[in-house]
Amino acid sequence: MSNSTTTTTTTTTPYEVDECRGVLRVYSDGSIIRSTQPSFNVPIGDDGSVVWKDLLFDPLNDLHLRLYKPASASASSTKLPIFYYIHGGGFCIGSRTWPNCQNYCLRLAAELQAIVVAPDYRLAPEHRLPAAIEDGFTALKWLQAQAVSENPDTWLNDVADFGRVFISGDSAGGNMAHNLAVRLGCGSVELMPVQVRGYVLLAPFFGGTVRTRFEAEGPKEAFLNLELIDRFWRLSIPIGDTTDHPLVNPFGPASPSIELVALDPILVVVGGSDLLKDRAEDYAKRLKEWGKKIEYIEFEGKQHGFFTIDPRSEASDELMRVIKRFMSEYSN
Repeated sequence: MSNSTTTTTTTTTPYEVDECRGVLRVYSDGSIIRSTQPSFNVPIGDDGSVVWKDLLFDPLNDLHLRLYKPASASASSTKLPIFYYIHGGGFCIGSRTWPNCQNYCLRLAAELQAIVVAPDYRLAPEHRLPAAIEDGFTALKWLQAQAVSENPDTWLNDVADFGRVFISGDSAGGNMAHNLAVRLGCGSVELMPVQVRGYVLLAPFFGGTVRTRFEAEGPKEAFLNLELIDRFWRLSIPIGDTTDHPLVNPFGPASPSIELVALDPILVVVGGSDLLKDRAEDYAKRLKEWGKKIEYIEFEGKQHGFFTIDPRSEASDELMRVIKRFMSEYSN
């Protein structure tokens, strides 16, 4: 009589554990699949009034940026301000190449009569915070290198005013703009001769372990709903950390106080139906109490990202006027 042992090996097929807007899928075995298709597949409204090109700004991480300028700009005309536009996407999705981003940048360049710089940055969960913030800083150091180059790119340098730079970001990009403002301080001395004059935070993506009233009670059908907000943070904050991480919550228990940090002027814009509204309003209120030059504007009834979702709406038109006024006020 013989004994025999049979070993059965069970292979579990990886299953999806997280999904973001149809373009990012994370599986149980840690694998990640990214679609090459944007989640906002809208027509690009390029009428030729703005010209653009892509450049590599970070060879180490293979990161590119897209430069835009009015087609009428020339070396003989008045030099134009530089407007950084850092895309959103919860630190997990998005790109300078997405049509919604491109449409907004085309409009910014045409209506602000500015050079628009739209940098990409490393995305989570492959690259968790602070990777994105570091990449935003690298993109600014790239601009400094252009300003002092002995062999400058005339496409940019002939028309750009490096002394009039504004840094803007949408959602996660707005968070990045805030963190860059704190890092650079008033006057952005470490970027000289590049001088940042102000920051435009569009629906900045801030978080915290304590829910705000509007996060808890706001519209459940919001474009950026609470479940998606939580998912973005779960995928992007350092493993083991919470949404009170200093890069996520400027006023968290472990966050350094920015009361004594000298800051350049900041414009904060949010939609009245955006679940992030309370955090943006609280941010502006605290900074104002500390004597910072800060302006808060709320667009009644508007959703998160209303200006890129519907860039030709009346509210988007008004936002463009607001940004133009802010730039004019702080350009001298």
